[in-house]
Amino acid sequence: MEKKDFEAWLDNISITFLSLTDLQKNETLDHLISLSGAVQLRHLSNNLEILLKRDFLKLLPLELSFYLLKWLDPQTLLTCCLVSKQWNKVISACTEVWQTACKNLGWQIDDSVQDPLHWKKVYLKAILRMKQLKDHEAFETSSLIGHSARVYALYYKDGLLCTGSDDLSAKLWDVSTGQCIYGIQTHTCAAVKFDEQKLVTGSFDNTVACWEWSSGAKTQHFRGHTGAVFSVDYNDELDILVSGSADFTVKVWALSTGTCLNTLTGHTEWVTKVVLQKCKVKSLMHSPGDHILLSADKYEIKIWPIGREINCKCLKTLSVSEDRSISLQPRLHFDGKYIVCSSALGLYQWDFASYDILRVIKPPDFLNVSLLGFGEIFALLFDNRYLYIMDLRTEKLISRWPLPEYRKSKRGSSFLAGEMSWLNGLNGQNDTGLVFATSMPDHSIHLVLWKEHG
Repeated sequence: MEKKDFEAWLDNISITFLSLTDLQKNETLDHLISLSGAVQLRHLSNNLEILLKRDFLKLLPLELSFYLLKWLDPQTLLTCCLVSKQWNKVISACTEVWQTACKNLGWQIDDSVQDPLHWKKVYLKAILRMKQLKDHEAFETSSLIGHSARVYALYYKDGLLCTGSDDLSAKLWDVSTGQCIYGIQTHTCAAVKFDEQKLVTGSFDNTVACWEWSSGAKTQHFRGHTGAVFSVDYNDELDILVSGSADFTVKVWALSTGTCLNTLTGHTEWVTKVVLQKCKVKSLMHSPGDHILLSADKYEIKIWPIGREINCKCLKTLSVSEDRSISLQPRLHFDGKYIVCSSALGLYQWDFASYDILRVIKPPDFLNVSLLGFGEIFALLFDNRYLYIMDLRTEKLISRWPLPEYRKSKRGSSFLAGEMSWLNGLNGQNDTGLVFATSMPDHSIHLVLWKEHG
């Protein structure tokens, strides 16, 4: 029989067979088997197990398939994708499964993405990055060279790093290219902060100054401290600048005129950090949108309402211990909801609405780590030898990166974190750029950068 005629005959037989009752179908199969020769019986015996199988993923409604797939771990799902094109298509389109897998890895989820195949691709990218972190291969290093004396002050924003040095200069660097964009003559810088137009510096000469990048001109000089200025922050909208000093005080200045609006007292040690931030939570003492000032010394963090009030009173003083041998680190984190700092006792997190301690994270006994950055998922820490990433959900260290013999400073800002958004969860886009910067004994700046995805 010709192939075309055979196919037509088979179609007719199939249609008739499907119209039979189950009993008639069984009798038909029995009859066909009785008519079969050795070749047909051997074929039936060898393939019976395969013929009896049913592709449940193909036969089930898509919603039921997705429900069943949710019970499998991601690695098993990836193996299942190799079964057939149909299985790969169904499994790849199971959005909820891959989103959950990404969340478990510490990945941010954007629910607005509608592409059903998007999240499997994100997961594959995520496991690659997490493997790099686990294997200590996620970063690379480079250096910035240009200063001729100690670099003490560092500040990072939007891909740009500002450095202040004892060579009486400040420089602005493009981290991605390593190029110096601006270099201006200043005083000896103990603290720096900048925006597109200006640079604000705190100095060991007890003053604060404001400089114009484009011309290098000093546009404002703030005099009044009697000790070195270790930290500065400002807000253009409020026209306010704040400074923390070795004279144990915090001063509030009018940014545009240089006038001292207030001197805040109460610290008994050098004020090594000031942070000006909008409050994001409501309490008896403040409301969302209020501007809050945090100032920290060796042992305490003080919280102040910021404005133009002359008689500004401290809202609260926070400490981790009454033991004066337990020192706070100057790298204070405040996002408007939570206050975080590190000490020899561990990482402390306060709820800003109640001032209650929410958690104390104790690193392994053999580590004495300091805080660099703190997010919803990850924390960035360091000690004399390594840079560490901690998963805050488990409080376990998941990665480390070796650091060179950098210039040690217990009170200054000679090291800092770079991009911080990834601490709230990686997303495949925010794991780029600067991770960490520190000044070196040879006056260069050592950079730790994210390595590009493999």
